Amino acid sequence: MRSVVVTGTSSGIGWASAKALIDHGFRVFGSVRKQADADRLVAEFGVNFVPLIFDVTREAAVQTAAETVRAALGGETLAGLVNNAGIAVSGPALELPIAEFRHQFEVNVIGPIIVTQAFAPLLGTDPTLKGAPGRIVMISSVAGQNGNPMTSPYCASKFAIEGFSESLRRELMLFGIDVIVVGPGAIKTPIWDKADAADFARYANTPYGPVLQRLETVMAGLQQSALPVEKVGALVHDALTVPQPKVRYTISPTPALVLMMKYLPKRWTDRMVAKRVGIVPLPRT
Repeated sequence: MRSVVVTGTSSGIGWASAKALIDHGFRVFGSVRKQADADRLVAEFGVNFVPLIFDVTREAAVQTAAETVRAALGGETLAGLVNNAGIAVSGPALELPIAEFRHQFEVNVIGPIIVTQAFAPLLGTDPTLKGAPGRIVMISSVAGQNGNPMTSPYCASKFAIEGFSESLRRELMLFGIDVIVVGPGAIKTPIWDKADAADFARYANTPYGPVLQRLETVMAGLQQSALPVEKVGALVHDALTVPQPKVRYTISPTPALVLMMKYLPKRWTDRMVAKRVGIVPLPRT
């Protein structure tokens, strides 16, 4: 039985990835941060789900988990690593506390780097292991190629993941380990529900107050048309198993809009986005 490590499996894309892989006969080592989530997922997924309790930003805990997986593999390689765990920090860039920017990058960028370094030997950089080299799937976002207002920490973290993934893919050619990026658009996951719970009242008396109110309405509309998370799980399975995967997959309920935002001149898209969220230049006295 081939094995895959998936981070952030308690909900959302991590949960859907674990389910898709287990349904196709894989054993999944899934990271969670709480014992209650570990118990729930074992009950839900059965014996082919093995919980790993760690926070992706804690190097020692991640390394301990890697040693646990190594022992369970019995000298075989991992088939894959899915770097999924992440958070979304939102708010105007000029008003957000630096600590919130730093936390966004610790979880979404430094975390996947820590996890990748810890599990790379099991994917095939350790020549003593038997079996084919594994693959790494990095969960990015359409926001990894297009910056949106009021979500600059999240967008910047995903841009960083895109660059890290491209560099890493070329470095790991040495070992036959592939790196594939999956960039979802609007997906029905809890990540933005958690972000919406942020206290936007603290920005009510800033110039960004009306924009944030409009943005909440726009995001609510996006969630209405969002794709089910199971579609991303199926795509992650494909990225780990098809003979010749693409280097990057985009999955979105609005593929035409994604292409338009990617290829139109930036000044055009600036105006489109500004109109959509109500950004109007303030009068100067």
